[in-house]
Amino acid sequence: MSSSVDGLVSGMSTSSIISQLMQVEAAPQDRLKTKVKTAQTTVASYQSVNSKLSALKSAGTTLGDLATWRSIKATSSSPSVTATAMSSLTSAAGSTTFDVVQTAAAQVTTTEYAAGSTDITDGTGVLTVSLGSGDPVTVNLTEDRTPAGIAAAINSTSGVGVRAGVVTTASGDSILQISSAKTGVANAFTVNGLSGTGNVVTAASDAKIRVGSLVDPNDENSGLTPGSYEVTNSSNTFTNLLSGVNITVTKKEQNVTIDAQSDVAGIADKMQALVDAANSVLSEVSSQTAYDASTKKGSPLTGDFMVRNMTQTILGAVSGGLSYDNPDYVKPTDPNDPVESPENPLKIAFGSLSKLGIQLDSTGKLSFDATKFTAAYNEDPAAIKKAGVGLGDNFEALAKKQSDSVTSVITGRNNEIDNMNSQIENWDSRLAARKLALQKQYTGLETALGKLKNQSNWLAGQLSGLG
Repeated sequence: MSSSVDGLVSGMSTSSIISQLMQVEAAPQDRLKTKVKTAQTTVASYQSVNSKLSALKSAGTTLGDLATWRSIKATSSSPSVTATAMSSLTSAAGSTTFDVVQTAAAQVTTTEYAAGSTDITDGTGVLTVSLGSGDPVTVNLTEDRTPAGIAAAINSTSGVGVRAGVVTTASGDSILQISSAKTGVANAFTVNGLSGTGNVVTAASDAKIRVGSLVDPNDENSGLTPGSYEVTNSSNTFTNLLSGVNITVTKKEQNVTIDAQSDVAGIADKMQALVDAANSVLSEVSSQTAYDASTKKGSPLTGDFMVRNMTQTILGAVSGGLSYDNPDYVKPTDPNDPVESPENPLKIAFGSLSKLGIQLDSTGKLSFDATKFTAAYNEDPAAIKKAGVGLGDNFEALAKKQSDSVTSVITGRNNEIDNMNSQIENWDSRLAARKLALQKQYTGLETALGKLKNQSNWLAGQLSGLG
């Protein structure tokens, strides 16, 4: 590798000269690096706007989801019974009153063995567990057939459906306790292959709810009054008593009322989320396209018409009123019939969004009045639901269209950045070669000057000898 001889003969700082020349040579690469930095800043600004559009699209999707408008809020009159509303298209408002006749229980069976028992099997060498009406499951026995060994064997057998444990009494005897893994009559079990007599200390039972009453309230066997019915379940959670509501019981209880009503407050929150998301886009666009007249400096996206136009698009979607696809539109089967009619329009012209509590404020942002929305919903739930779904769909489509445009620009800019980075890498190789060439050139210059100096000194010595 060549290196410059820094002023050894000439007295010049050749390394400094080469450095300054390389700065000139690198000027095109520096300009490319500046362009890359500017482009990356611009891309980051586009991405920031795009993230807000993505949030707006998500809010629109949620508002346009039928499950949002069918959401309910469930309450229970008893602290021992919980009611949980589930997000479902089948959810519906309603109410029911019932008695909790019994709760579900898992079977527990115990067998006592004398202290020091070494083999508690019945000698057949086979131990099986039969769960409900299912086929017997064979337990994988080991040489350890003590109560603890049998418990371990049961617990290590796959699909057995029970769990076992051992409790030592004060006298040193062992209690082998076997419990079904799940509650309900269908999970009752029998064990074959053990010595001793098993005692069922807790019988498997289903939970039972009674809607209505008995003919004789004091006699469980008296039968039900007309119209009354009972519902049983293997677990303590009932999912089919009220559509979209899970009801969990914990003890016997009478006259429990579950009330499920439309969750208007929850729907209003989704409306507010849409307004907040739209305002977030407006704020981001304003920030990314701002221009400071006092400093005469713009933001990364100042002058970008596509981004600036987003403000007008969003505000126009509010100020222009709401029009949405008619969800009840029926396409004519007869080609001679008109495509639409006043009774069967393609689109519904809902009108001002102020009916939904949405309007533009003095700052050019959207505002939402939850009280006004709630009043409108309570007055005509069906109409407001259709309008709300249409509004959500419109904003979802609006945000998606804007986001697709921004994404396309980001992709193009990133391709440009990749191209410029490739050029910068090429310049690295060219500059390294140029620096090496300059080092060789100045090294050669110093060598040549050294030779000339030696010749000059020799001639001077010769001339001095002639005198």
